[in-house]
Amino acid sequence: METNANQENASLDIPVIDLSNQDEELVARAVVKASEEWGIFQVVNHSVPPELIRRLQEVGKEFFELPETEKEAVAKPKDSMDTEGYRTMYHKDLEGRDAWVDHLFHRIWPPSRVTYRFWPKNPREYIEVTEEYASHLKKLSEKIMEWLSEGLGLRREALKEGLGGETVEYLMKINYYPPCADPDLVVGAPDHTDVNGITLLVANEALGLQAFKDDNWIDAKCNPSGIIVIIGDQILRMSNGKYKSVQHRATRDKEKTRISWPVFVESSLDHVFGPLPELISGEDSAPKFKPYVYKDFKFRKLKKLSLD
Repeated sequence: METNANQENASLDIPVIDLSNQDEELVARAVVKASEEWGIFQVVNHSVPPELIRRLQEVGKEFFELPETEKEAVAKPKDSMDTEGYRTMYHKDLEGRDAWVDHLFHRIWPPSRVTYRFWPKNPREYIEVTEEYASHLKKLSEKIMEWLSEGLGLRREALKEGLGGETVEYLMKINYYPPCADPDLVVGAPDHTDVNGITLLVANEALGLQAFKDDNWIDAKCNPSGIIVIIGDQILRMSNGKYKSVQHRATRDKEKTRISWPVFVESSLDHVFGPLPELISGEDSAPKFKPYVYKDFKFRKLKKLSLD
């Protein structure tokens, strides 16, 4: 039964990992443990400058406060099969509540996959700030994947290579959730697991992210300069089930506008991924998941078709 975090779990929060700790082995163990038990954690004192995160949030907020005609300049084309561009999305969640969000999608890495047609020209700093953020975030995500690879007993590069190596794509989404008088009737994002490998998310102070653990929804309290890390389906499957793909959702606030900036680290659409070969080579290591071409996996999950 789905409930908000009850009194017994009211003090429970997602793990917080301080990356400034000089004992890297201790940090790596904490990342592995959180990925096994929760599938979500927050990193603080990471390598991304807090001032850069503040500027990223500032230019994103400015974009969404522009008149609709200006936002339409980077709108998702109606005939596009891709996700890139600005749009407003309405749909129903599993409990019949309306899910509503304005969002902007565009790739931020690798340079060969960046289409500036979908990057706002207003505010003027948007491109410069986002490019700088992309370079920092790429380093952070690769460091986390190195620790997770070692946690599997593999080479540091194993998970990055499993996702596609230098062809791995970074897709940024800005979610804009206006205030809602009755949050029980309208949600920001319904319950889901992320289809990609790993997601790194920052948010304004009105973050409404919740993670599902031990039959309870747990509020993810976010440090203003912290980054929330969410393990997705690709890493669940590549780790042959060792790491958890966390069920999560976004709620709405009665009075405050909620904005979040997830970056989805994922394979290119034509890349084949599955349990890493080194994990399924022994007699006691049968694969728990089938390999998939990423675009087929995304399609089947979106259409709620069977996967294994």
